Amino acid sequence: MSVGFQAVQWNRFKIIYDLVLWIGAITLVVVFILVTNATQSEGESYHPVQLVLRAFGLTAIVLLFITLSIGPLARLSDRFKPLLYNRRHMGVTVFLFAFLHAALVLVWYHGFSETNIFVSLLSTNSNYGQVYGFPFEALGLAAFLILFVMAATSHDFWLDFLSAPVWKLIHMMVYPAYALVVGHLVLGALQDQTSLFSAWAVSGAAVALIGLHLMAGWKEARDDKRADRKAEDGWLDAGEPCDIPEGRAVIIAPKGGERIAVFRDGDQVAALSSVCRHQNGPLGEGHVRDGCVVCPWHGWEYRLEDGRAPAPFTEKIATYPVRLVDGRVQVRAKPLPPGTYSEPVTVYVEDIEGEPA
Repeated sequence: MSVGFQAVQWNRFKIIYDLVLWIGAITLVVVFILVTNATQSEGESYHPVQLVLRAFGLTAIVLLFITLSIGPLARLSDRFKPLLYNRRHMGVTVFLFAFLHAALVLVWYHGFSETNIFVSLLSTNSNYGQVYGFPFEALGLAAFLILFVMAATSHDFWLDFLSAPVWKLIHMMVYPAYALVVGHLVLGALQDQTSLFSAWAVSGAAVALIGLHLMAGWKEARDDKRADRKAEDGWLDAGEPCDIPEGRAVIIAPKGGERIAVFRDGDQVAALSSVCRHQNGPLGEGHVRDGCVVCPWHGWEYRLEDGRAPAPFTEKIATYPVRLVDGRVQVRAKPLPPGTYSEPVTVYVEDIEGEPA
């Protein structure tokens, strides 16, 4: 979290995360250059600059694929959720390698032109009316501009300034950017490949990414259907106290409404909006620590009883009244204003453990 838009301080996990990220990226660059050098046929030969710029481009594409895969993987399995924590750094790293790739392309292929390098880039090939020979440079430039906007607005200042919904809408442009990158690669670098391995790898990655998102969407829709609890007189059934894991939540998904996270902290049960104020993260998938719900994405915290972030932070989310009727937890469907205190309901030990204390 942040105060006055100050960056979240570094910690051991973030350092390890970024260290592994950069070691992997640099290793990929080196391996690509070495393997390409070793497997070049007599008829094909790349200049060292061409090898490096292609290596930077490949690394950007691979990191972009990984970045887009983390979200659905985390929804399919909790084991991948730690990768969400510093995913923003991975996205910025994608842009940095894309920038290095684009800079070398401009200098190497267009830097010695008598015309402006950008004019040269876009006017060298104007075959927009055909697939074969299509000016793939335009696709790469469009993808680069999207990645630039995303990297430039990655700071929490822009998240607060634009609001979470607008910020998220901008960053959803990463999917068109990925499609543009695939088109840039297929119509560009892959055209001079004699082996089908690269084409299969690119298409396989795209199909895998689509499959992951479809599987995650199917799982989420199935979970929402299960979580669509029957409402009576404006109250939703959340199940028995023992159905709510200690320090975790069950999710209620009323039709046409926002998801509600019903948490249990010991013998206290409270309900909050399941949407984090930071990046609309799935708060209901988080856990309770010291009386606060911790978002699984970036660690933002909210008190159970009033949905307010602990001081000195000022963020707040909606709360929901909770009651216990005939041994079952019920949640009022209508939310209270963000930050409103709502008395948690106390459940008995026998309701949780299934046997008398």
